[in-house]
Amino acid sequence: MIYDFPGVEAPIRQGDIFTGMPRVDLSLKNFVVIDDEGNALPAKWPEIAKIGKPVVIPVPVKPVTAIVATQDCDAIRAPEIVLCEVQPFEQVEGKLKTITNTRKIVDLITQHSRINQKWFYLPPSEKLGLGSKMAVDFRLTLRVHREDLEDLKPSRVGRLNDLAQAHFRERIGEFFRRYPYDEWYPLTQEETDAYAKDRENVTRYPWQKS
Repeated sequence: MIYDFPGVEAPIRQGDIFTGMPRVDLSLKNFVVIDDEGNALPAKWPEIAKIGKPVVIPVPVKPVTAIVATQDCDAIRAPEIVLCEVQPFEQVEGKLKTITNTRKIVDLITQHSRINQKWFYLPPSEKLGLGSKMAVDFRLTLRVHREDLEDLKPSRVGRLNDLAQAHFRERIGEFFRRYPYDEWYPLTQEETDAYAKDRENVTRYPWQKS
């Protein structure tokens, strides 16, 4: 498969897959501050931000599987490591929920991986604990202090092999440097009519209106 299984002594590198990484879910709408007496008090973040001092807050932390996104040279010296969450493929790519044909699944994995830049496909692996098709969701990032992650090396279940890691590196670059634009902007009015028939939220430009 596309995975390698380094020993605990191996340095952290891009493409390392860890289990039990902390994802913090923080809502600024339901913000609570713990005072010096240990009381939980409702607060508004803009007011806290104006003060500019650290505060203690209770936040839910969920253990998730994640993959190191930080490049190799930074992973050995940077104070913090950035990881991207790994989720079930059908949760990241909704089209999979309606596909049962193997050929169409293959097309989705191979062709749509070039079109949809928000995810990176991970095939199942019992050794990694990935019981089904999974995907890296580049939109969901978390960060961990490098020294803490070093201590969590026993939670590293594997890493991408050299071929997959090179592809992963390029996909990360493509995602974060992508240029957002409306793909239909150069179409004529007639072409836009055809384009908008089976699509929602198509905002027309002046040259596409009657």
